[in-house]
Amino acid sequence: MTHQPAIKPDNDLVLDVQNATKRFGPVTALDSVSIQARRGQVLALLGDNGAGKSTLIKCISGVHQIDEGSIRLDGVPTALKSPGSAREAGIETVYQDLALFDNLTPAQNFYAGREISFPSWLPPGMRFMRRREMEKLTNDVLERLRVTLPGAGATVALMSGGQRQAVAVARASVFARKLVILDEPTAALGLRESRKVLDLIAQLRDEGNAVILITHNMEHVTELASLAVVLRQGRKVGELVPTKANQHDLISMIVGA
Repeated sequence: MTHQPAIKPDNDLVLDVQNATKRFGPVTALDSVSIQARRGQVLALLGDNGAGKSTLIKCISGVHQIDEGSIRLDGVPTALKSPGSAREAGIETVYQDLALFDNLTPAQNFYAGREISFPSWLPPGMRFMRRREMEKLTNDVLERLRVTLPGAGATVALMSGGQRQAVAVARASVFARKLVILDEPTAALGLRESRKVLDLIAQLRDEGNAVILITHNMEHVTELASLAVVLRQGRKVGELVPTKANQHDLISMIVGA
């Protein structure tokens, strides 16, 4: 009797989306799209406006639910029925609007809705906040990620665009046990602030996080991404390991040349 060799599990594979299809009435926004994201790697998700990138990440983030296909996290089939369920599963998404509270400090933004409180036997609304603990944990994360911000207690409203982006990315890294999704993280930033955000993304990758990066900047793709996937009109039209030499190939796939 011939024995089939055992299939070695892909321990680095965090997210496995297979044949994801999403329809909005008569419009097919995603047509059988498959992508994979791995620990310690950045997956660049590319495509022109209307290509399906936002729909795909919203399905992964629980905003939408796929009509067909499957989503697996660490090999386990996962139903992401809401943004809350995606966060509970370990997926954090940073959209272009950042979803920060301008009148709050970084620590308050980090733990908004996830406050550390005591005693646990009381209802949440009657507990005491562990403010110093939350501030210390936030400062530890910012220091580890080498994020420099204004003085202690400064609100997000007083920060530059790059600093605000860094706060949003750092917050996502704290709670993302599986995956960090970044939607155009350097949009509207200058060169210096973009550089800081790119360094922060590289550090997240080097610490073993799985990262999905949506961007239109090919230089950022070749610098950070281990793999680039291109969508066009809701379909996956190609993927390749991005290099400076094949940027033209990526652009050709994006525009359909």
